[in-house]
Amino acid sequence: MTLDLSSDELLSTTRAVRHRLDFDRPVARELLEECVDLAVQAPTGRNRQRWHFVIVTDPGQRAALADAWRAGVQSPGVSPQLRARDVRRMDVAPGVMNRVFSGSSYLFRRLHEAPALVVPCVEGRTEDAEVVHQAGTWGSILPAVWSFALAARARGLGTCWTTGNLANEKEVARLLGIPYGDVMQAALLPVAHTLGTDFRPARRVPRAEVLHWDRW
Repeated sequence: MTLDLSSDELLSTTRAVRHRLDFDRPVARELLEECVDLAVQAPTGRNRQRWHFVIVTDPGQRAALADAWRAGVQSPGVSPQLRARDVRRMDVAPGVMNRVFSGSSYLFRRLHEAPALVVPCVEGRTEDAEVVHQAGTWGSILPAVWSFALAARARGLGTCWTTGNLANEKEVARLLGIPYGDVMQAALLPVAHTLGTDFRPARRVPRAEVLHWDRW
């Protein structure tokens, strides 16, 4: 069963969910498989379909993966340097970053409790690659992951794009049997039913600040 959402509502209310993940309710395997089926309908460079989804539901594996993710989150140099403009945009609405930091801290503590942890991957690595190669590789996995998130939202599930595993990618690859030399992890998404389904569009910077016609 899917939620009664228009396409515009689905696109504007698929949020990064942290506090409202229901850690006590199992997620049926069939729902996750449906999300993957829709994810792989996304565009992919030259139709190579290099995507893979590692879905971790075993409690022991989830705990080990969450520990490796936390170690990555705490690695030196993970947080980027922020410009004043970045800070202004991040805090576009009163208190929004306080909620983001609270949600991040909450997820840090409870990641292992999510019923499913999804690690999307793509064949090929981009270290030292030219921008055109990087764009082609990431462009072959990011649309699929966003489609997965949209499909999850339509089914009453919440997700959140996180990248702590990338700072500890080799260990995560060993843990999950991912061939590190040939396959690159893109993210880690906790997946759970949401506590309520009444999500709203987020406050964003004005269109005039990001839209450019004909030239910058």
